[in-house]
Amino acid sequence: MSDLNREFNIAGASAGRDRPAVVSAVVPVAGEHSAQVPRRVPYIMMALALIGLAVAFYDSYAIYNGQLLWCPPPINGCNEVAASPYARIFDLPVGYYGVVYYLYMFGLAALLAYDPLARGLRIGAVLYAALGVSFSLYFMVVQFGYIHAFCIYCLISAVTTVLLTVTAVSHLKVTRGKERLDVESEPQIWSIN
Repeated sequence: MSDLNREFNIAGASAGRDRPAVVSAVVPVAGEHSAQVPRRVPYIMMALALIGLAVAFYDSYAIYNGQLLWCPPPINGCNEVAASPYARIFDLPVGYYGVVYYLYMFGLAALLAYDPLARGLRIGAVLYAALGVSFSLYFMVVQFGYIHAFCIYCLISAVTTVLLTVTAVSHLKVTRGKERLDVESEPQIWSIN
């Protein structure tokens, strides 16, 4: 019997028989299953979302106020990328979309920390993180292929979204394995001896 379950035996006289009827059941105890799920993955996702949020907020703040972006000395293309026509979608700077994206990812990760087995949240986190990777890949291709300049903040955002996707997929795999374990190892509920 697994440590996630408790066995209860009920003995009593059976109708018309000399031996007692024993009914045994294995009942999961509330709270024990949730302790088995690794809870650190959603917190890693929240930390990554905060890093991405800080980068996107700085980019958005500088563009909104008309300031130049600070670029580390070997890389000097941040302002070229920010001034290009590709840096806006529907006349809004891409950084604004990044702020919304990372806020949403932070919210998903916080909800996953609260309920790590919620199927919709797990799948939503994977899909939304993959959407972020798709946009980051698109922006990297645009930077190298069309703008011919490189932005360190876009690279940090791309790495962050890839790491968010990896952690979301790993969380989905770990929790899916736990669900299969429960279904496969579920004993027969009632047996009469």
